[in-house]
Amino acid sequence: MAEDDFPERVERESRPSPIDVHVGSRIRLRRTLLGMSQERLGEALGLTFQQVQKYERGVNRVGASRLFDLSRVLDVPISFFFDDMPEPLAAGHGAVSGRRTGFAEPQEGFGDEPLNRRETLELVRAYYRITDPSVRKRVFELIKSLVPDA
Repeated sequence: MAEDDFPERVERESRPSPIDVHVGSRIRLRRTLLGMSQERLGEALGLTFQQVQKYERGVNRVGASRLFDLSRVLDVPISFFFDDMPEPLAAGHGAVSGRRTGFAEPQEGFGDEPLNRRETLELVRAYYRITDPSVRKRVFELIKSLVPDA
């Protein structure tokens, strides 16, 4: 290895991995959808809220056992944390010479991440605060009826 390569490698290793950033954003999304604070999530996991912050920013990598704990506390399957991963990011891992090695079909992600918008989070929270299941179903049907046919 040439000496000139070392500083670039150190710099690259000190930046969060894009996959860790994506997983962190999914943790934050689910926590926010549940109306849970970083402190409360940390307590449920035996962590400080600062550690939760680092996971959410992708600064700290989430290990397999912690991901399992997060899926239980946040009540989502582990795959949730990898959903909507941008194709270029997903293609960079598990690829050989630019070819995909997996068998699954590529999935399209959301362009500007509507699930991360405050409006979406507030709407979902309000929807789940409707305690009567029949009223909630009618609200759901109303919203679907307002969407123009594609």
